[in-house]
Amino acid sequence: MRYNKRMQPLTIDSLCREAHNFALAESRHAEPALFGITDGKAVGTYLEHKFQAYLQEKYQYHVGSSAKGIDFPEINVDMKVTRITQPQSSCPFRSARQKIYGLGYSLLLFVYDKEDDLNAKTSRLHILHVTFIEQRRTADYQTTLGLSIILENDGNVDDVAAFLLERHLPIDDIQANQLAEEIINNPPLPGYLTISNALQWRLQYRRAIEKAGSVAGIRKVL
Repeated sequence: MRYNKRMQPLTIDSLCREAHNFALAESRHAEPALFGITDGKAVGTYLEHKFQAYLQEKYQYHVGSSAKGIDFPEINVDMKVTRITQPQSSCPFRSARQKIYGLGYSLLLFVYDKEDDLNAKTSRLHILHVTFIEQRRTADYQTTLGLSIILENDGNVDDVAAFLLERHLPIDDIQANQLAEEIINNPPLPGYLTISNALQWRLQYRRAIEKAGSVAGIRKVL
C-alpha cells in the first residue's frame, strides 16, 4: 500500500484500542452478506478483511499475506476469529518448540456469537471478547505446567526428555534430549493456550479468554 505521511504507524497499543472500537461498532451492525452463513471460516474472513480495511483508513502498515503467515508482520501479531461455542482455530506447525516457548508471534483474538434476523434477512456478529495474547503466553498450558513442576523438583535432562516424549511431541529421542537441555538452561514461561498435536497446530483459547486481564501478557481488550 502507498503510505500517507499523515497516518500514524500501527502499534500494539493502537491495534488493541482500534480492535475495541471496531468490536463495539461491528456488534451493532446488521450484515446481509452473512445471513444464513454457518461456515466459521467465511465469517472469519469477513471480519478480518473488514478490520483490515478499517485500520488502513487510519494507519500506515503492511498487510500480511499467507506467505508471511501473520496478519500484522511489522508488529508480529496474527488475528484470529472464532465462535464462542468452540473458541479454537488452527495455525501452521513450525516446530515442537512452539508448544513450549510459544508460537513466535502474538495473537489478537475476536470471539463472536452470530444471530440471524429472519425478517430482515441480515446477520449480526456480537463480539463477546477481544483478547490480546502476547507471544510469551502462546505456549501450551499443560506442557509448560508439567515442565515447571519437574524443574521445581530438581528434574534433570532425562526427566524432561521423558516428559516431552510422554506428551507425544513430534520429536525423536535425540531432539527430545536437545530440547530438554534447552529447557533446563532456559525454563519456559507458563503458556495459556491448549495446543493439540497435528499437521497444523489446533489452538484452543478458552483458558486465555478466562485469564484475560488477570495474567501478565494477556490483555482484555473487550
